[in-house]
Amino acid sequence: MNKPLFLRTGGPSVLACGAWLKNTVCVTRGNEAHVSKVLGDLDAAPARLMLDATVAQLCKTLDVRPDAVAHDLHPDFYSTRFAQAYADRCGVPVVAVQHHHAHIAAICAEHGIGEAVLGLALDGVGLGSDGSPWGGELLLVDGAGFQRIGHLLPLAMPGGDRAAREPWRMAAAALFHLGRGGEIVRRFRGQPAAPTVWAMLQRGLNCPATSSMGRLFDAAAGLLGVNEAQSCEAQAAILLQALAEGHGAAAPVEGGYRIAERAASTQGAMPARIAELDFSPLLAVLADCSDARHGAALFHATLASGLADWVERAAAVYDIPRVALGGGCFHNAILAGALSRKLAARGLRVLTARVMPPNDGAISLGQAWVAMQSISQGAEHVSRHTGAR
Repeated sequence: MNKPLFLRTGGPSVLACGAWLKNTVCVTRGNEAHVSKVLGDLDAAPARLMLDATVAQLCKTLDVRPDAVAHDLHPDFYSTRFAQAYADRCGVPVVAVQHHHAHIAAICAEHGIGEAVLGLALDGVGLGSDGSPWGGELLLVDGAGFQRIGHLLPLAMPGGDRAAREPWRMAAAALFHLGRGGEIVRRFRGQPAAPTVWAMLQRGLNCPATSSMGRLFDAAAGLLGVNEAQSCEAQAAILLQALAEGHGAAAPVEGGYRIAERAASTQGAMPARIAELDFSPLLAVLADCSDARHGAALFHATLASGLADWVERAAAVYDIPRVALGGGCFHNAILAGALSRKLAARGLRVLTARVMPPNDGAISLGQAWVAMQSISQGAEHVSRHTGAR
């Protein structure tokens, strides 16, 4: 068992069951959060069995009977089904936590933050509270709640999840978005499915839209001819980073991004407007770039500039000087370093992962942090309205 992470305050004991990829589980006891080692991806049977065994071992070792069980919003994850069954057996409540909220909550838990923060969550995918695949999110996180105050301009994913494995499909989606769909078949003549993808994009068939930063990396890699089909997770992004490092610093593309407000599609506590960050002008430049190393350097520099402007604008609007950076894209040292420096230079306090990784290995910690506060806030609400002292 790993050493515990000490939280800002104590609270009810929570079992958090983590994400689908790089799954970990977390059990809290008082102000201690005990996060397991990475158990693996839950599409593998051994990882599922390990989750079952690890939960039993952690609870037994810590002598904890959880007061609540937390899980991801996605209803089909094994970790979600396990959490719901476990809670049912124990007669305790379950708390569903949105994936990117959990990313930012994990950073807050590490830093002992009790105030509202802006959260920039950049990764491959997580189910959004609107049912769509998110991954490039600007959140306002305050206690157990969050608001989605911005996101990247959504791009189509032709073929759904298959587009996450084949970056050429995301490049095709970018070309279609730019009004250059007629180039798809010619540019990707080595892909037998290119005519089908072109037709899918024209008809909007099996092309869910995603705000994912991971898929934006894929689109860039496909446009630059760096990687058309991935043989391992994040291969395209890793290759882009290596090319950018080989090139050295580059100036961002002038006018390479746009920030626009649009009406929010959600209701209730969510904001009336959402700030959308659009890197379409950058993708247009990459589509005509013949030097992959230079293109990769331009891509990283423009991302950092656009994200910094986006966050700075939100910090001024919401009067919040703290920003937490979470999600697997922050394994990218170029992006994480450049963005952190830009934000700090603009007077913002930047919070990053220190003990836990920025990727899905920290999701269980974030889920536990949200659930603890959700239960505590619920108890306070009952106390205030029943006159209890």
